[in-house]
Amino acid sequence: MTGKDLSVIFGVILIVAMLIIPFPTWLLSILIMVNISIALLVLLNTMNMTEPLQFSVFPSLLLILTLFRLGLNVSTTRAILSHGEAGGVVEVFGSFVVGGNVVVGMVVFFILVIIQFVVITKGSERVSEVAARFTLDAMPGKQMSIDADLNAGMISEQQARERREKVSRESDFYGAMDGASKFVKGDAIAGIIIVLINLIFGIVIGMMQQGLAIGEAAQRYSLLTVGDGIVSQVPALLISTATGIVVTRAASDGNLGFDITSQLTAYPNMLYVAGGTIFLLGLFTPITDLLTIPLAGLLVYGGYAFSRVPEPDQQQLQELEEDTQMDEMKSPESVVNLLNVDPIEFEFGYGLIPLADANQGGDILDRIVMIRRQLAIELGLVIPVVRIRDNIQLQPNEYRLKIKGNEMARGELLLDHYLAMSPGIEEESIEGIDTVEPSFGLPAKWITEEMKEQAEIFGYTVVDPPSVVSTHITEVIKANAHELLGRQETKQLIDHLRESYPILVEEATPNPLSVGEIQKVLSKLLKENVSIRNLPIIFETLADYGKITTDTDILAEYVRQALARQITNQYSKNEDSLKVITLSGRVEKMIADGVQQTEHGNYLSLDPTVSQGILESVAAQIEQLSIMEQTPIILCSPAVRMYVRQLTERYFAQIPVLSYNELEANVEVQSVGVVNLE
Repeated sequence: MTGKDLSVIFGVILIVAMLIIPFPTWLLSILIMVNISIALLVLLNTMNMTEPLQFSVFPSLLLILTLFRLGLNVSTTRAILSHGEAGGVVEVFGSFVVGGNVVVGMVVFFILVIIQFVVITKGSERVSEVAARFTLDAMPGKQMSIDADLNAGMISEQQARERREKVSRESDFYGAMDGASKFVKGDAIAGIIIVLINLIFGIVIGMMQQGLAIGEAAQRYSLLTVGDGIVSQVPALLISTATGIVVTRAASDGNLGFDITSQLTAYPNMLYVAGGTIFLLGLFTPITDLLTIPLAGLLVYGGYAFSRVPEPDQQQLQELEEDTQMDEMKSPESVVNLLNVDPIEFEFGYGLIPLADANQGGDILDRIVMIRRQLAIELGLVIPVVRIRDNIQLQPNEYRLKIKGNEMARGELLLDHYLAMSPGIEEESIEGIDTVEPSFGLPAKWITEEMKEQAEIFGYTVVDPPSVVSTHITEVIKANAHELLGRQETKQLIDHLRESYPILVEEATPNPLSVGEIQKVLSKLLKENVSIRNLPIIFETLADYGKITTDTDILAEYVRQALARQITNQYSKNEDSLKVITLSGRVEKMIADGVQQTEHGNYLSLDPTVSQGILESVAAQIEQLSIMEQTPIILCSPAVRMYVRQLTERYFAQIPVLSYNELEANVEVQSVGVVNLE
């Protein structure tokens, strides 16, 4: 065992000894001064901490110091009543500190007790009780926040473990402080009782055992009693003050002295006001000017001194910023910042700078804001901020869109032209530069402004370059929205839903479904262009079926069926009939028989020739619908819908696959084609 361990053990043994063994008065004097010194040291430590957990041993230390002080009271009481003396320190406090006047000593003692018991201890007890209650109430929320940060990858497992430990320690600390404050309260009450015992029984012992007159006995024992009371209440008052500082201390970057002085002098003009008030108080009241004028002058000078603190000029700030940047570049953490990847990036060549320059009439920034608003309404997803920058590595009129660092789309614009798309019949008189419309891959031409009016007359769809690029951005983000929804974004959606539907969120997460599992379900919906804006219905379904299964594929199917009305309106366009491509019974049976079940989930395993035949039949039906200018939709039974989607998504990603349970009963379904195997 180390010396520190032995010192604490020795202290506890000493406390027990004081309660049993009579100590000589010279040793009591030493222990009394040790008590005062420790109390002062504790107070100074609490003033220099920046958060309560830096002095986490305080509740236990408070108990030991209270027992030590009570042990001293027992020893001094024994010495006073047995020998009529209690050491030099007690006699000094009884004669010198209070001037040998018993009445004054008693008044001082009771004032100290009242300050400690009524003011400091009462307030500390209430603050510690409220802090303990609020800390315990906030504990589940803090734990969920740590889990969310961990799931989002913002912190490591080690950091999460450290934060959980800190939350647990905070809870234990404030709970212990709530109980420890009762020690201080009990100590104050015990001090009053001990003083009364010393006074009453001291007079009785002096008269009956030592033969002293009542006046002489009262004088002698009163001085010793008052001295003993004050000498015990001074460290008790220091410990009570330290307790109040601990429970009222808010976490900050500085200690108590720094915070008080910096915040109290944060508004130097208020020192002028205070100085003027003190000066007027001396001018219009009988208070002597010799007292008010120097104090007012000191306040005014303080205001002048603090207001004249020199601020670094612009050059100094620039130099400081450059030095800071240089230090950051030299630090190991500067490399970590290079790992950050923007969710969405829009880059363009120098020829397209007018698109983003408001001074040249560019409105791409405003258009992107509108795109984010539009997609939030359509998809129910908050699209991250789009990082816009020029890139000299691109061609002058070229642009590209990147999602999470990967290029998703690229295009080319001619700012002084318009993009014209034919209505299906080419007009030879419309001359321009042949190109492809970037959003939907349609053949188009870049035409001049002079040709614009003529093209519109022949039925061409004419679009300006900003509209072309904004439409392209919109379609690319919609097609890849599922990649933009991570665990952190899912947690934000859950928190937003919790504000209006707390019980619903509580039933769905974190039990039975984690944030990651909910994210996978929402991502599957977005991948098939199903809006997740109606989160209450989605979470109602997850709360119902999450207790049965945690397979995100199956849960996504249940959610799609719950969103039947939304899906129906999305594809029927409020028409009475819906034209679809259906699967023959033979094809559906082959797909159902090809489903393989494993411990990691279900997947479709078909013979390559069968898969090829089904895909060729789907392609033929889609081609026929395209000739009829109909939007292809594949309709199948609920049992095989997600497997049909798995089969077709690589080759026909834009073709929706619906099940019968995802359509409202009032919609007439018209089959215009059947997928079959010859």
